[in-house]
Amino acid sequence: MKTSLRLSEAWFRRGLWLLSLVFASFLIGLGGTVVGDLPRVERQLRLDDFIDRSAAQAQRDALARAQQARTEADEALAQAQLRARTAQANTRSAQASLGDWLATRSATARPEQDPALIERTRALDELRAAQRQAQAAAERQEQRALDARQAAARSQRQLDELEAAAAERLQAAERRQELRVFGYRLALTLPLLAVAGWLFVRHRKGNGWPFVWGFVFFALFTFFVELVPYLPSYGGYVRYGVGVVLTLLAGRWAIAALQRYLARQQAAEARPEPARRQALDYDVALARLAKGVCPGCERPVDLKNAAIDFCPHCGIGLFDRCGGCGSRKSAFARFCHGCGKAAETRPTATPGPDTELSNISSQKPAEDHEHGRR
Repeated sequence: MKTSLRLSEAWFRRGLWLLSLVFASFLIGLGGTVVGDLPRVERQLRLDDFIDRSAAQAQRDALARAQQARTEADEALAQAQLRARTAQANTRSAQASLGDWLATRSATARPEQDPALIERTRALDELRAAQRQAQAAAERQEQRALDARQAAARSQRQLDELEAAAAERLQAAERRQELRVFGYRLALTLPLLAVAGWLFVRHRKGNGWPFVWGFVFFALFTFFVELVPYLPSYGGYVRYGVGVVLTLLAGRWAIAALQRYLARQQAAEARPEPARRQALDYDVALARLAKGVCPGCERPVDLKNAAIDFCPHCGIGLFDRCGGCGSRKSAFARFCHGCGKAAETRPTATPGPDTELSNISSQKPAEDHEHGRR
């Protein structure tokens, strides 16, 4: 069996569901823009907001001066080392020349060459003195470069200490700011959930149900996508704790809802069959029959078995005979499928705004049919 929705009505309902999704998409886009702009309410924090600016600036200036002095010292050291290497090379060359000359002097043993020996020795001594001066200059430049490096290291170390202390304060301030922004998101999301819950309970079956469902989709998306990812973690304790609490609440609600449902079913099954049949909505009954379950107790029933006219679980009538042609028909059908005669009793409850129109529309063909039979 199928529901009593007409083809056009079914397509209209699909179109209304599409309208609901489109409405939800626009609301989600608007809500995402608002939630995304919420952090702009807070000023962006920087490290300089939490550091001792005067002390940090002094250390930065000292570090800049030390780095400049280090650069100059390194350049002067390179020049001094080059001069020292040149003087050393000159000294080695003079020593080699003097050695060759002394070898020649020993071979010839000529006394007239003694003044030349003295002159060469004096020149070698001058070269050695120049080499020592160049090495001393290079050593002084090395000391200056070392002093500059050590000064830069001290300034950098002190600046790092100031920045580390400021970074701790910055991190604490960012956590507080994140909590405030999360509070903004929570203050925006919780009222949306409350309104969505109220609309779902009160107006989900009203004429404006597409907009109600669209708002419900929007509120759920805002909560689970725009809020939950920004939930503070604190090592996972908060998120897991919130998950446990929500699971307990949802489980408690589900258990209570199941108990209420079972109690309603037991109370309904204890009522007389006419009252139970009168309380069943026509579309709901047909939908349950289409699923192969009893409309009264919702337990499985073999509806294809021609020998079953009553539910074996709750006793409600499922099939009866037409008063006009005697054909076996569904006890919840409004008209006989064999002769078109209207059913003697109505299976629906007191009609609401939606069912009243369908009842009127279904009664008119019956009246026309009876008039034609007359």
